[in-house]
Amino acid sequence: MGSNCRSAIATLVERQTRFTMLVHLPGDHSAITVRDGLLATIKTLPARLAKTLTWDQGTELAQHRQITLATNMAIYFCDPHSPWQRGSNENTNGLLRQYFPKGTDLSVHSPERLLEVATELNDRPRKTLGGITPAQAMQRLLSEPEKPIVATTS
Repeated sequence: MGSNCRSAIATLVERQTRFTMLVHLPGDHSAITVRDGLLATIKTLPARLAKTLTWDQGTELAQHRQITLATNMAIYFCDPHSPWQRGSNENTNGLLRQYFPKGTDLSVHSPERLLEVATELNDRPRKTLGGITPAQAMQRLLSEPEKPIVATTS
């Protein structure tokens, strides 16, 4: 959220690789704007990555059913006041404060600038990834054959 909660950037962080995508929310962060921004960004992902989305309790995801219908993604909501349930995302939001300090008017940043910032974050080695970058981790993940889902019965 930007200055006086008038502007925002949505963050999508892939859990295993910490790969980050920033969603430009021009002008507002209403549920419809967030839905449209998320849908446009999610559609750029390989299908094997677009399985679930975990969100906080904000009203900006009031259109979550439409996102699920359009993408087949299951959407989960964290418990109120439980940011640790989205730890990777919260950590990424902290890293974003290096680029966009509290009180910044986020609406002045173009989609191109957000892509530059996401690229810098994705090219930054992470201790939690054994010293490789999120971009390298994502490349490794995508080069692995997709594991089939095996249902078991007893």
